[in-house]
Amino acid sequence: MKSSRQKNRRLAFFAAAAAAAVLTLGTSGCGSSGSAKSSTVTGGGGGGNGGGGGGAAVANTQTITVNTGPAASPPTNEPFVNGAFTSVKVCAPGTSTCQTVSGILVDTGSAGLRILSSALTVQLPQQTNSAGNPIVECLQFLDSITWGPVEMADVTLAGEVAKSLPVQVIGTAQFPNIPMACSSSGPPKEDLAGLGANGLLGVGNFAQDCGTACTVTGPANPGLYYACPASGCAVTEESVANQVKNPVALFETDNNGVVIQLPAVTGAEASVSGTMTFGIGTQSDNALGSATVFTIDPNTGDFTTTFKNTTVDKAFLDTGSNGIFFLTSSVTGLPECTDMPFFYCPTMTQSLSAVTKGSNGATMTVNFTVANADSLTANVNNAALQGLAGPISGLFDWGLPFFYGRTVFVAIEGKSTPGGTGPFWAF
Repeated sequence: MKSSRQKNRRLAFFAAAAAAAVLTLGTSGCGSSGSAKSSTVTGGGGGGNGGGGGGAAVANTQTITVNTGPAASPPTNEPFVNGAFTSVKVCAPGTSTCQTVSGILVDTGSAGLRILSSALTVQLPQQTNSAGNPIVECLQFLDSITWGPVEMADVTLAGEVAKSLPVQVIGTAQFPNIPMACSSSGPPKEDLAGLGANGLLGVGNFAQDCGTACTVTGPANPGLYYACPASGCAVTEESVANQVKNPVALFETDNNGVVIQLPAVTGAEASVSGTMTFGIGTQSDNALGSATVFTIDPNTGDFTTTFKNTTVDKAFLDTGSNGIFFLTSSVTGLPECTDMPFFYCPTMTQSLSAVTKGSNGATMTVNFTVANADSLTANVNNAALQGLAGPISGLFDWGLPFFYGRTVFVAIEGKSTPGGTGPFWAF
């Protein structure tokens, strides 16, 4: 899922329903709603631009699993394909009142933790502005939005803790009226059926989900954050410190990026498990090694990809997209599926290649396959699908199939690593 710092960055998680396969971003419900919270807090957590940090080594790796997701069970019965899920521990700040939420989709195309209200049992304090008004966020994805309040939590992943982390809680009852400026960007994903997961863990290249664009007033503000007094919600400026943040950037150590490792997949498999390791070059288990570093545009997070002499400047790596989405049939020569035009359906699996190029001039030929999406999704019990791909104009989205069989490093902006200062990808 790529969403956006300004409306086009950090955009996109390509959600598409196929056969019985939901291709979305997600959350899954468990527990009571997080609405009607009485406690409030003004402001959010800070966080510097340091590198990996020092001190004793901590547990920095946790399992991620590609499976059919929490929405596959009744009453939703909508299995997810090519979604990498994990768990997060969420606590009320500074307390031992905690909950572990499973079924959280790992997304290298966005920044920040977003959890369905229906999946939360722990009460979290509401973030407010200087006037005491609640802050609510509208995050715009390519095909949809998430709407919900910004609340504060201590979040634990493996042995790492992000304290006083601003997070978005989606689908709460206390802010039911979505402003037109937000709803006009797409339908809301506010329940398990719509999101397909219990939440979204954005561990991409950016430290927060908007940046300086959201700190200004007037028409230049992209409209992600709203102040919501009783009279109604209106777009507001939000300081960088108070924005929904990539939790990795707030870890005490191992805070300069993540390493995603998934095993190779052949065709369609029921599930596969891999790891998400925090930090780059900070411990013995996250060394950069011989990986090639591709620096990216610090404003958009993109590099370039060339396929069949067509160069796309808006190319990115995104675990939150369930396929490789690139160009159109007129360019690729690949036929679209009759009943699913958002996917390719070649008669035989195609072995293809494209050349990626970073802002630093580094290049690499990437081999990939495009298979028949109808055949891949025929068995609803299969969640890991190699070769799932589809058309999209103007973008080259290297979705989850790109990550199968690779070790991929995601360096966070402004953070020092042995491969240089982020943001960059390396593989």
